[in-house]
Amino acid sequence: MERDVQLYYWMKLTREFEERVAKLHRQNKIFGGVYSGRGQEALVVGTTVDLKLEDVIFPLHRDLGSFLVKGADPRRLMAQMLGKEHGFARGKDSALHAGDPSHGIVGATSMLGSTLPVAAGFALKFKLRKEPHVALAYFGEGAASRGDVHEAMNFAGVHKLPVIFVCENNHYAYSTPIDLQMAIPNVADRAVAYGFKGLVCDGNDLTSVVDAMAIALQRARGGEGPTLVECKTYRISGHSEHDAAKYRNKAEIEEWQKKDPVLRWEAVLEKRGQNLAKLRPEIEAETQRIVADAVTFAEADADPQASEALEDLYA
Repeated sequence: MERDVQLYYWMKLTREFEERVAKLHRQNKIFGGVYSGRGQEALVVGTTVDLKLEDVIFPLHRDLGSFLVKGADPRRLMAQMLGKEHGFARGKDSALHAGDPSHGIVGATSMLGSTLPVAAGFALKFKLRKEPHVALAYFGEGAASRGDVHEAMNFAGVHKLPVIFVCENNHYAYSTPIDLQMAIPNVADRAVAYGFKGLVCDGNDLTSVVDAMAIALQRARGGEGPTLVECKTYRISGHSEHDAAKYRNKAEIEEWQKKDPVLRWEAVLEKRGQNLAKLRPEIEAETQRIVADAVTFAEADADPQASEALEDLYA
């Protein structure tokens, strides 16, 4: 599949998956909360599409698309959402904490930002063993104020580790707007204090994200150390499915809806000569088929058994 079309496919699959999960949540079939990444598809696709299988990512609750692009099985991802036996955690953890080590995906915790030190640890391992791999950790602009985020970046800067810190700046840490949580215009401005490069990109423009990641990946693989990539984006939905987001005004939401990353990429495709009238229904049919198959698999999958509760324990 041509790269431009492949990127379109990943964004459409991500949105279709997210929207189906939201519907399943309303049907009371999802275990745990649902935190939609709708409107952030360019961010998750653009930051993962050029990674290798051996690279390791640390996604958050809005990053289901990064699972799909990195190679996770949509069936198992949906089974994880429904708390079923063949989900990644075998029904023993919420959908938000899923990981798939076979595809280099490490699960998150509810303390957002806490996986950044773990990513720095992976990057240190890559450097010590002279492995040409990269660790990539996501965090929000709200988590940027946490101590472990600072510690991870400081350590990574000191040791020039092959790690990329991706800030999903969607302007709200739950209901707190960014101007009430920091006195600088960009989270990426902090990178200079840690001794490495900070980049700001339009997180709703796929080309902008891919270009920023190309720089970060070149630095990481070339021994130049970390990069902080800040993607300016917006969550169209509330913080979660149960958040009406009344703290936002209608004009703001409508303005960001005009910057929908999927629609913007469709405009790029047309400009590059793609027949969108033919391509769009073909891609939509395929993504709908994949997601419908994943739902069918997950709904038919067995529930975890009580006798398995004490299996898979770390200690």
